[in-house]
Amino acid sequence: MMPEEAVFRSVTQSDLADVAKEVVKRLNTIPVWLFHGEMGSGKTTFIKAICRAAGVEEAMSSPTFSIVNEYETREHSKIYHFDFYRIKHEAEAYDIGTEEYFYSGYPCFIEWPEKIPSLIPGRRAKVSIQVENNTERTIVISVHEREEENRV
Repeated sequence: MMPEEAVFRSVTQSDLADVAKEVVKRLNTIPVWLFHGEMGSGKTTFIKAICRAAGVEEAMSSPTFSIVNEYETREHSKIYHFDFYRIKHEAEAYDIGTEEYFYSGYPCFIEWPEKIPSLIPGRRAKVSIQVENNTERTIVISVHEREEENRV
C-alpha cells in the first residue's frame, strides 16, 4: 500500500500501468483524486491507465467538453472523470451536481481542480505530474485531509 506520499520518478508510458495499480489499491478509502500538471503533462493518459487497472474496458476520452465522463468497471461499479479546464465560474461545476458525484463513494478523478477550490471534499488525494522530458514524468501522490466545515 502507498504511504501518505509516494513519489514515482522517471515514469514512462510503459510504467503507467504499474503506478496506476498503486492508485487502484487506495480507491476504496480515498474516492476523490485531484490531478495537477501543466497542459500536456499526461493527466488524462494517467487517468485512463488507472481506469483500465480498475476494470474499465470501454473506450475513454477526455471530458474536456462534457465536463464529466462516467465509466463502468467489469464489476459494474462507476468511475467519474472530470475536466474543469473550460469552466469560467465555479458555479458551473456546482450546477452539474459535482457534490453528488464527489460524495457518491465512487472514484472521482478531477483534472484542473484549482478551478473549483470550494467544492473539493476534505479527504482527497493529490496527484502532481511533472514533465521531466518528452518521455518521462515524475508523479507525486499525496493524501490530504481537512475538516469539512473549513472548506472555502
